[in-house]
Amino acid sequence: MPSSRLSLAALALTFFALSAQAADFTISSRDIKDGQALSNAEVFNGFGCSGLNRSPQLSWSNAPAGTKSFAVTVYDPDAPTGSGWWHWTVFNLPASTTSLPAGINAQGHGLPAGAVQGRTDFGGSSFGGACPPAGDKPHSYQFVIWALNTEKLPLDAQASGAMLGFFLNASALGQARLTATYGR
Repeated sequence: MPSSRLSLAALALTFFALSAQAADFTISSRDIKDGQALSNAEVFNGFGCSGLNRSPQLSWSNAPAGTKSFAVTVYDPDAPTGSGWWHWTVFNLPASTTSLPAGINAQGHGLPAGAVQGRTDFGGSSFGGACPPAGDKPHSYQFVIWALNTEKLPLDAQASGAMLGFFLNASALGQARLTATYGR
């Protein structure tokens, strides 16, 4: 009985240590702020919206120990689809990556070698900005950096957000999240 208590205590300490380390994992941006509205630069150009459709600059720090790669997702859980809306997915970012510049295009200019942009719900493999239905309440846009325990995910640019999400949840060591809003 005492050894099982020690094992349980050791397991609890390990969990709390990993949780504390994951809590230190942070995301920031020069272009967007947590809890604030997106600017016209991050708004889609189409579907009735007339923004610049530019991906924002993102930086992250204090990734969990053992991180072998990163992924970035931008997701709107408020989209009236029953399944949300994937605005951007990027994966297979090397562990040495700590930021992405603004304005990454469909050809991946600005991404490190080997990084892949997956298919969004707009149908392409590049950033698709905010464009909620007119008159809807402001939507939340979750910009998430995922620290992963694998160097590469076995996916390509045709991977949907849901497929990527399955692999991210299976490989995640931690997440850093920034949530911005937008309504029209």
